[in-house]
Amino acid sequence: MIPVRSALALALAIGLSAGAPLASVQAADAAAADSFIAAINKEIRDNYVEVTAAQWVSETYINGDTEVLVAKANERALSRLSANVDKSKEFAGVKGISPATQRGIDLLKLQTAMPAPKDPAKLAELTQIASRLNAAYGSGKSCTDPAKPETCRNLDQLSKTLAENRDWDADLEAWTAWHNTARGMRKDYVRFAELVNEGAHEMGYANAGDMWRAGYDMSAADFRTETDRLWRQVEPLYKDLQCYARHKLEKQYPGKLAADGTIPAHITGNMWSQDWVALYPLLQPYPGVSNLDVDAALKEKQYTPVAMVQRAEDFYSSLGFPPLPKSFYEKSQLTRPADRDVVCHASAWDLNLEGDVRIKMCININEEDFRTIYHELGHIYYYLAYNKLPPLFQTGAHDGFHEAIGDTIQLNLTPGYLAQIGLAGATKPSKEAVLNAQMKQALEKVAFLPFGKLIDEWRWGVFDGSIKPADYNAAWWTLKKKYQGVAPIVARTEADFDPGAKYHVPGNTPYMRYFLAHILQFQFQRELCKAAGFKGPLHECSIYGNKAAGAKFWAMLEKGSGQTWQATLKELTGKGEMDASAILDYFAPLHAWLKQQNKGQHCGWE
Repeated sequence: MIPVRSALALALAIGLSAGAPLASVQAADAAAADSFIAAINKEIRDNYVEVTAAQWVSETYINGDTEVLVAKANERALSRLSANVDKSKEFAGVKGISPATQRGIDLLKLQTAMPAPKDPAKLAELTQIASRLNAAYGSGKSCTDPAKPETCRNLDQLSKTLAENRDWDADLEAWTAWHNTARGMRKDYVRFAELVNEGAHEMGYANAGDMWRAGYDMSAADFRTETDRLWRQVEPLYKDLQCYARHKLEKQYPGKLAADGTIPAHITGNMWSQDWVALYPLLQPYPGVSNLDVDAALKEKQYTPVAMVQRAEDFYSSLGFPPLPKSFYEKSQLTRPADRDVVCHASAWDLNLEGDVRIKMCININEEDFRTIYHELGHIYYYLAYNKLPPLFQTGAHDGFHEAIGDTIQLNLTPGYLAQIGLAGATKPSKEAVLNAQMKQALEKVAFLPFGKLIDEWRWGVFDGSIKPADYNAAWWTLKKKYQGVAPIVARTEADFDPGAKYHVPGNTPYMRYFLAHILQFQFQRELCKAAGFKGPLHECSIYGNKAAGAKFWAMLEKGSGQTWQATLKELTGKGEMDASAILDYFAPLHAWLKQQNKGQHCGWE
């Protein structure tokens, strides 16, 4: 779910040259500013591949050597980035700078989520900690006897227990086992937060969270207000889903749920309770009424990981998007290697700004991974669409856009589309089957919304000091309860570091992008369906094969970050503001049904 292209990689490429810094500015005028940004863009193109190659190897061959390689690459490059950001300050207040050059200057200091202190010793310390945290997550295992590898279980194995086993005790043991693997990260993360805060402060920000929020073409304070506004739009839908799910789970586990209205974290079917799709068999409105069993269909059709990727590529091709380069299939990691540790968390990569695009996954033959591939290819096609732009503009309009592209395509995997490609029955779904399908999607899309918001709420608090190291874990669970209505059934203390059990925290990947993507994808879909001439309910629309919708989508992708996201969004939708009303339109049938089911029930949590 992560585009490895637009954040740290660009920042690192800016700073690789070991020789003299970019030509010093003789006079701070508009022409000098143009030259400065032109030199930055050239340096990125010249050096980008060295950094991304180190990152790729560090995640696909986890060992001490690759950890050192990526740490050193990061150290050199972040030092250069810091120097170039300092130089860019010479253009503050200069008149006559072109809009494109000014945007390049503004984006320069936002190219990394890991601002580094100028002090060389602290810079080295930061990059070493970052590499150590990433490696700790990727190699994390729970072992009954560390001396015997056969007693160890990795995240895939523990997650499978949660997804497939409805046994209360077995799920609790697996959930606890994985969360306990993060305990050793806590000390490193405390120091990591101190160092990135220092780096952000040197770049002119109050703290790292303030810097992250500055990357949205609005003030940090206004961005926070904006995310709160979007959450208020969707909160009623989520609360009705949580209420329905909780009462169903009470029947599954009589007498075991707390009386405060929360759902125990270990029984949601997902290690982080970020989606509840595994609970669908318990929560489907009309058990057995469906023509959808994608897991079974994939196995019956003898799909392989490569065939699953090719099927997703076919969707994009049907819109008029270009074919993937041959090297994509030659160089991508599509399965978990048997001979080494790798980071299996799905991610999309552009290794050289010239079409060496790849995905990194450990694909299983199931519907979840089938859908994830469509998401990852959204990143890949975004890279290809904006490759012609100057490197500083080769990012999403904002990071939520990058995540929303593939998510939008996922919304088109309707029963009609799945029937068209032979993965579902051909009969038109009944009203009951439609509600079942909506429930399944809501357990993925709607259940995610509060989780998508709370991760960065926690980190913003860590960075601004309102969450102290002594309260890391307590604050994490306070936010989980506030937004999700989810809580641990066993005591979690400050000996634990449960935020570290989620990849994006030790991996230092800002997370609000995913919350925004879950809003934008429905907004995008509504407009693309209009472009395709679709007239029915939004949840029935699939733009598969529609070149008019594809052309409108591609036109947006080509803009990258060369203009504000508000301008890009307005070109697609006619409105320069994110709007969650489309998600309410999409799930209108299910929401009405949930309200009926919840009548007379106690909803909400303390």
